[in-house]
Amino acid sequence: MVGPGPSDTGPWRAVYEYLALGLAWGLLGLLCLLWLPIAALLHPLMPEASGQWLGRRVIRGIGRLYLRWLALLGACRCDLGELDSLRDAPPMILAPNHPSLLDAVLVISRVPDLAVVLKSDLLRNPLLGPAIRLARWIPNDSISGTIRQAGANLARGSHLLLFPEGTRTADPPLGPLKASVGLIARRSGSPVQTLLIETDSGYLGKGWPILRKPPLPVHYRVQLGRRFDPPQDIRAFTAELELYLGSELRGARVGRSESGDGRPVRPAIG
Repeated sequence: MVGPGPSDTGPWRAVYEYLALGLAWGLLGLLCLLWLPIAALLHPLMPEASGQWLGRRVIRGIGRLYLRWLALLGACRCDLGELDSLRDAPPMILAPNHPSLLDAVLVISRVPDLAVVLKSDLLRNPLLGPAIRLARWIPNDSISGTIRQAGANLARGSHLLLFPEGTRTADPPLGPLKASVGLIARRSGSPVQTLLIETDSGYLGKGWPILRKPPLPVHYRVQLGRRFDPPQDIRAFTAELELYLGSELRGARVGRSESGDGRPVRPAIG
């Protein structure tokens, strides 16, 4: 780790942590700014398939570089190794819980050719919109359009990342689930792979002020949960999915409490 060690205390530790977070956000902003004009130029010029491939590959590279930078600064420790088994897996819907803004980055950094369902407002974001459009990610502005585009991506062999809560968790460990995962799974005939995202911090969660500094490093671990077959009954499937995720995440919280340090039971690594 660069800078003060994790046991250091006092004002210099706080100064370093603010600096580390500032450098982390600065790098992410710089990478987005560098890619923005290129993505905007390529979007109307490249064929859809090759533009999508390039756009997703670059975003994945940015995510990997950003997480490595966070680890180098001592700001974040991530255990994402279980996601690597999805690289050669058949196309499926990835359904994680959503404790923070970093969740999508964690998954994107490890899973190639990933279609992401996201808020349509992000398409109009001047910093992120061009990259999202080139990658042909899927806005959630209409349920019929989302289902159609999601099904097309799955049929072409892409994985689909869809947060079943629809937004970050307001009341941990899990908020109420929407029916969209079940609808897309039934229509496309695709299995649903649950992902369990564990963290020892509320950093960038719902209601967390962007300038509020958490204790560093923040630990994240993503584990593969149960894989569900495509459902027939959407309502029953959504209820079962919510029961499963809630039970698993509450069990993880109990385990962290019993471990005595608030971290994931198996310490996350960079």
